[in-house]
Amino acid sequence: MAERTAGKATEPRQDPDPRAWGRTKHTLGDSNIRPFGLDIHNPVFLISSVVIAAFVLIALANQDATAVFFGWLRPWLTSTFDWFLVLSVDAITLFCLVLIFHPVGKVRIGGKDAKPDYSYTGWIAMMFAAGIGIGLLFFGVLEPVYYNFAEGGAARPLGIDIAENEYIGVVGTIHHWGLEGWAVYAAVGLSLGIFSYNLGYPLTLRSAFVPLLGERVWGAWGHAIDTAAVFATLFGLTTSLGLGAGQVAAGLHEIFGITPSPTVTVLLIIGITAIALGSVMLGMDAGVKRLSEINMVMAVCLFIFVILATGFVSAIGRYFTVMTDYVALLPALSNPFGREDTSYFHGWTTFHWAWWIA
Repeated sequence: MAERTAGKATEPRQDPDPRAWGRTKHTLGDSNIRPFGLDIHNPVFLISSVVIAAFVLIALANQDATAVFFGWLRPWLTSTFDWFLVLSVDAITLFCLVLIFHPVGKVRIGGKDAKPDYSYTGWIAMMFAAGIGIGLLFFGVLEPVYYNFAEGGAARPLGIDIAENEYIGVVGTIHHWGLEGWAVYAAVGLSLGIFSYNLGYPLTLRSAFVPLLGERVWGAWGHAIDTAAVFATLFGLTTSLGLGAGQVAAGLHEIFGITPSPTVTVLLIIGITAIALGSVMLGMDAGVKRLSEINMVMAVCLFIFVILATGFVSAIGRYFTVMTDYVALLPALSNPFGREDTSYFHGWTTFHWAWWIA
C-alpha cells in the first residue's frame, strides 16, 4: 500500500507487518504429518491424493462413460460461464496494467534489498518452457490453420473472413497466447511471491486470502482453497501433458510408423513425467533452469528457421501487421456479450481462459 505524508506519495511499504492481519495462531508446518520420513500437509495432501487416485481409477474403469461425461461438461462450462471467465481475465489484465504505472507496482518481491537469483534470460527461459512450452508448440500451428479452414470458416475470430483479413487466424491465436493469459500468470505469481517472500506466509494460495479471511485461512477455509488449487493445477497440467503426448505420438507415427494407441500415449506420458520429475529433483540450477534453457535454444533455432524460410523482411512486415490488427481487435475479442462467433468464442477463447487460470 502506498503511504501518504503531507499529501505526497512516498515509496510503498516493502515489508508490511503480517501481524496486521492477526497472524498469531499459525506456525509453518504445524499441521504437517511425517510418515516414513516424508513431510506432508494434513489434510490437504491426504484429501487431494485420495480424491485424485479415486478419480483416475474410476475414469480408467469407465472410459467410455467418462469420455461422454467430460465431452458434455467442458462445453457446458465454457458456454454457460463464458461471461464470468472473460470478465475475470479482463479484470486481471487491467489490474496488471495498472500495477505497471501505480506506485504499489514498485514493491520489490523479497524486500527492498532483494536481488534476483537468475538473469532475465534464465527467467524468460523458465517461464516460457514451464508456462506455455507444450501448449504453444501444439496450438501455435493448429489454431490459425483451424480458424481459417475448418468448418467452412465457422470458427473464425469475430466472424471475420480471411478475404477481409488474411491474418485473422493468427490474430485469434495471439489473443489466446498473449497479453491476457500472461496477466493471469502474473497475478497468481505476485500473490504467491508477495505473501511468501515479503510477508513470511507459506507458499500456498491460501496465504493470498489472509487479508479477507484472517485466521480462518489456517482452518477449513484455507484447506479448501489449497485443495481446490491442487485440483486446478493437476487438471491444467494434465491438459498440457495430454495434448503434448498426443502430438509426440502423431510425430512418431509420421516419422517411424509407430501406430498411435493408448499404450503409446501412456508410455509417452510416463517418459515425459519422469524427465520433468528428474529435472525438479535436480533442483532449479541443475534441473529446471538447464532444461528450460535447452528448450529455449531449440525454440530460437526453430524461430530462425521460420524467419529464413519466410524471408526476414516479409516476416517482420507480417509481424507488425498482425500485432497492429491484434491491438485494434483486442476490445472486441475481450467482450463476452453479443458474440456471434460462438464456435471460436466458446470452443476456444473460454476454454483457453479456463486453462490459463487452472
